[in-house]
Formats: sequence, C-alpha cells, structure tokens
Amino acid sequence: MKKIILFLFLVSSLVGFSQEDAWVYFKDKPDSATYLSNPLTMLSQRALDRRSNQGIALDSKDVPIYQPYIDQVVASIGISVKAKSKWFNCVHVRGSQADINALKLLSFVLSVDFADKTLNSSPNKTKAKLKYTPVNKTMETAVTYNYGNSLNQVQMLNGHLLHQANYTGSGKIIAVLDSGFPDVNTAQPFQRLMTNNQILGGYNYVTKSTNFYSGGTHGTAVLSLIGGFTDGQLIGTAPDAQYYLYITEDDASENPVEESNWVEAAEEADRVGVDIITTSLGYFEFDDASYGHTYADMTGNAAFASKGANVAFSKGIVVLASAGNEGANPEPHIGVPAEALNVIAVGAVKDDRTYASFSSIGPSYDGRVKPDVMTQGQYPYTYSGGTINNGGSGTSYSCPILAGMVACLWQALPGKNAQQIKQLVVQSSDNFSEPAVKSRTQYGYGIPNFSLALSNGLSVAAFSTNDFKVYPNPTDDSISVTLPNGSEVRTIAIYTILGQKVLEKNISTQSPTISLKSLNSGIYFYKIESNGISESGKIIKQ
Repeated sequence: MKKIILFLFLVSSLVGFSQEDAWVYFKDKPDSATYLSNPLTMLSQRALDRRSNQGIALDSKDVPIYQPYIDQVVASIGISVKAKSKWFNCVHVRGSQADINALKLLSFVLSVDFADKTLNSSPNKTKAKLKYTPVNKTMETAVTYNYGNSLNQVQMLNGHLLHQANYTGSGKIIAVLDSGFPDVNTAQPFQRLMTNNQILGGYNYVTKSTNFYSGGTHGTAVLSLIGGFTDGQLIGTAPDAQYYLYITEDDASENPVEESNWVEAAEEADRVGVDIITTSLGYFEFDDASYGHTYADMTGNAAFASKGANVAFSKGIVVLASAGNEGANPEPHIGVPAEALNVIAVGAVKDDRTYASFSSIGPSYDGRVKPDVMTQGQYPYTYSGGTINNGGSGTSYSCPILAGMVACLWQALPGKNAQQIKQLVVQSSDNFSEPAVKSRTQYGYGIPNFSLALSNGLSVAAFSTNDFKVYPNPTDDSISVTLPNGSEVRTIAIYTILGQKVLEKNISTQSPTISLKSLNSGIYFYKIESNGISESGKIIKQ
C-alpha cells in the first residue's frame, strides 16, 4: 500500500509541477506618451530615418514594455521570464499551468496564451497533425570579383552585374538571425568584414549574453554566403554590407521560446536601424507535440514569429526566410516565419535552375503563393566545417544568397521602400508572368533577375523622353531607338560606368539599331545627342 501511495504522490507531483510555456500580454504601456515625445530614447537615429524615408509613423509598438510590469511577473511564484516583445506588449514565461494562470489576477495582465493551445480558455478545434521525423538542425543547410566556384550562385541571379556597377551592399545593414556564429571573428573568409568593422554587433538570446561568436556553426555558414570574401574561392552576395548577428535558435531543443527569441531579436534589429532581416530558421513541430503548428495554422499572421515578421516589414524592413527542407516529408509545406504574409520565402533550386526536391512547398493554407522566389540551395559554395566547400544543401543557403542581392538592389535604389523592393524582386522572377512554365507549388514565382529588377526600379525598361525610347532594356544583343517623325540623324554613344566610351554610332529612323555584341555583360550608360539636345540613361547588357 505504501508503494502505491508513494507512486500516486509522485505522479501527482509530476502533473502539478510540469512546466508549460505561455505568452502573457499586458493591457497598456503607461509611459507611451513620454517615449513618443522623445523617440531617441527608444529608437536609434538610423531607425527613425528609415521610418521617415518610408513615411512610417511611430506608434505604441515602438515603445518598450513598462518595466514594472515585467518586474512583477518575474517576482511571481514559480514563474521564469524567457523572452519579451515590445511589439506585442508581452513576455514569454515558463512555469506550471496553475502558476501561469495565477498571473491573470494581476491588474495589468490582459490575457495569457499557452503554447499548448488545448490549455487556453477557448481552445481551437483540435486539428489533425501529420507526423514526420524532424530534420536534424545541423542539416538544415541540406567591381569585378574573382568568384571562383561561387560564381554560379551569384550569376544565377545576375548579381554579378550589380557588383560590376559597384552595388555590393554598401550602406545597407543586414541582421542575421540564426543558431550561432563561431569562427566569424577568426576565420579567413570573414577577415574583410572584421578589418572593415562591418560586424556592428549582436546578441545571444539563448544564453542572454553578448557572446554571439558562439553557438552552432549554422549561422557561420549562412553569413559566409552573404559577407564572406576569399578571392578566387568564395565571394558573398553583399560583401560590403554591414551586419548584426543574433542567436535566437537553441540547437539542443525545439521549443516555442525560439519564436519569442526571434521576435525579440527582430525588435532589436529594428531599433538599431537594420534594413534587411535574413533568417534560415523555420518552425512547424516542436519537441513537445502539443506546442506544434499545423498546416491549418499557415495563414500568414497566426504564429508568433510570423506576426513578428509582419510587424518588422511594417517598420520598413525587408524580411527573408528560408522556405524549409521538408519537401520530401509527409508534411511538406512551408513553416513559420516563411509563411508570413510579408516575408519573402526563399526556396531552393539546383545549380541548373531546376527544383531541389528537399525544398518545402506551398501554397500556404489560405492559398497564397509560397515559396515566393528561388535560388541555388543545393550544393552552393560556403564556408563550413573550417573549409570552403559545397558539401551542404538547404534553403538555409538559398535564403542568405538572395538576401545579399536584396541589399545590393536597395543600395542602387535608395529611394524605394521595403514594399517596392520586395515587389521588384518578385516581379523580376522567371515564373512571374508565365505561371504555367513551372509549378508555383514548388517553384513559386521563380528565380529573380536582379539586373531586370534594377532596370525596372530605374524605370528604364522603355526609357522615354522627348518622344523617343530605348529598348529592350536589359538586352542580350542590341538596342533600338524609336525616334519622333521628322527627326534628324542622331548620335548614340555607349560608356562604361567609369565613363570610358566604348561604342558610338549615328542612328536614324531608317537605321535605329546599335549592336552591343562586342560588349561584356554589365551596366552601361548611353548618351544621345542632336542639335544641342542631350539625352542619357542606363542600359544593362546581359
């Protein structure tokens, strides 16, 4: 009998003290007016400039959480605070179900949302979950530069053309949210970043420390694809951008707190003035199955990290996320936060531009096209395991490759806002205007052409002034000039970006074409002169 009583006591103890995760939302921010009247106390000047340039007003989401509220939650019995979010005015807590529910008695608490949805007061109808084996986190990564073997992953996007025009990410700041960045401060491919002070800072949200050159090696490989620089071997897509490195992922577990870490890091990225967030992380199932998402949750603004990504975009930040590597699994769909409404979800193709079978697929549960775009994710060249090699694959790789090119494009088009940059990238993709070419379930809108995106952004696809236009632009072979009726002979000259004249020809309505076959791929300027009138613009030779 004693054994039975002891057994029952132990069972009841385990039930009573099992730890749950939950978000505790607060009713208000009592000091909002003070912060909003003194914006530099909550945001950097660069963050304020980004809002001003894009016409984005400050609001209560920008205001920090009222610290006395956090202090009272921390002091509550059995509660530990794991993360916080000013955007959602909440803290992520861990404790027993009873202790978490007791927080509802605090006068300033608006609501409590358990990660295990069945524990909420009005739980959603239970949804069937497809079971699959989680992918090992370490395998989630299934000017003229001498790119070496990394040429294909840049050239696939026509990124080399932007680099040749000196659009290399300079002036743009990218936040990388990942599992760790060991060796970044010592390994050769990152020495250029370190020497030029391009790493602006970072934080480890898992250990709550400033040591971000730690953790898993996944983030190191990811960063090498954007900012790495080893002449003749590996050139990242934005070697002159600046970076913040944030560890939000705990390799040892899969828990909803990682979504909260992600949002907290995105808020800090916003505060310091980041332009682009790239994240090669994704969430669907967790170690505790009761916390997991289902396909029915993939509606663009339901999951915590997806909601955070949407807020980041509303603050003027372009957000990119890897689509995931579940394409061959029973649940193959894109997860959180790539499924978010305003995130550019990046899928993977092989080096020959064909779909990589591991790349997670769409559409989202509510029918949106996902992935948004694609680029090389199967066997690109990266710094991994202490060497530069092509031994890994995954959308974890395709996402940063694309993110770097977004920085280059935005450098070239500084007057564009986040929405316009996102639109230019998507609309330049090879499956955008011809959806029947490839399945959008696997391929989304396709592989972007960044020279086309730049051309469209510069509005020179059919440059027109004084009744004439230059077309096609970009071009593979030649350009033609449409002249107004009765126009006299005009002269067109072609110049390199350094101002060197490389071609010149007289044109007329009878002979309006000039061949560019002799020119290398790149960006050029043209100038047309006649009777004291001078017209100029940019032309892209593919």
